[in-house]
Amino acid sequence: MRASAGSLHLFFLFSFSPGFSLSRLFRQRRRERLPERPRERRRFLSRLLHPCAMLLWLAPGVPALAQTGAGGPEVDTALVLAADSSGSIDADEFALQKEGIAQAIADPRVLDAVRSGPHRRIAIAYVEWGGPATAQTVVGWHIVSDQASAETFGAKVMGAQRSYQSYNAIGDAIDHSVELLKTCPCSPTRRVIDISGDNADMRSLRPAPMARDAAVAQRITINALAVLSSGGSGGHPDLVGYYEANVIGGRGAFVLPAKGREDFTRALREKMIMEIAYDMPQDNPARDPQAARAGDARD
Repeated sequence: MRASAGSLHLFFLFSFSPGFSLSRLFRQRRRERLPERPRERRRFLSRLLHPCAMLLWLAPGVPALAQTGAGGPEVDTALVLAADSSGSIDADEFALQKEGIAQAIADPRVLDAVRSGPHRRIAIAYVEWGGPATAQTVVGWHIVSDQASAETFGAKVMGAQRSYQSYNAIGDAIDHSVELLKTCPCSPTRRVIDISGDNADMRSLRPAPMARDAAVAQRITINALAVLSSGGSGGHPDLVGYYEANVIGGRGAFVLPAKGREDFTRALREKMIMEIAYDMPQDNPARDPQAARAGDARD
């Protein structure tokens, strides 16, 4: 990573500065009394923990990104994988879905796409969604730049316990993912939300089209993977068309179909290559909902 040399330099700067000692720092802090008032107590704990937090952040080679807020390493894409965990998906189907995510992110073709950008790395997080306002961040932000870091992220997805979800609030999943993107401790060139699902938005506190429009206004792209049944449709008679009209938005947004859970890995791999390498479909260069509606009115 490009920041490693500078991080190492700062680490040694702290470590070998005259009088610097972590043990001395903690002994000094322990001698101070913990304030009784909540605000003063928070300031005290901040003074105690800040030097260690700084050193952890500066340490190179750590794939998991625990801090929140803007800044941090530059990445080509910050990508939220928001997977359907609603009651329509049984345990075996959900296991196939998670395996598909782990296999797709570590696929050599996806990693070639990761390394094709100027920063040669992405930040990625995994969300499960279902019921109204119940979307959960299951695996937080990780930097993926090579096979090892991709496999680390995939292992975290596979090892995570499934979140409890009901039925179907895509708009709230979008809102949750937008807030998660704000916490990415990185500086992304692009921000993308990847929604996968097998049915329409039903019970969102904020309907999917409104959540989508708000995300696009913040220059976030939303793509979708429509998981179809073996008969060629999902829980909606035209799931692909529904997602095109109500879910996706932003520059180059698109929908890809997966022909059942067995086809999930193939579809997600293709979708991630398109998202990460930014090889968007040429016939849909700017899927801005307001622009699209204006064009429809002119036609």
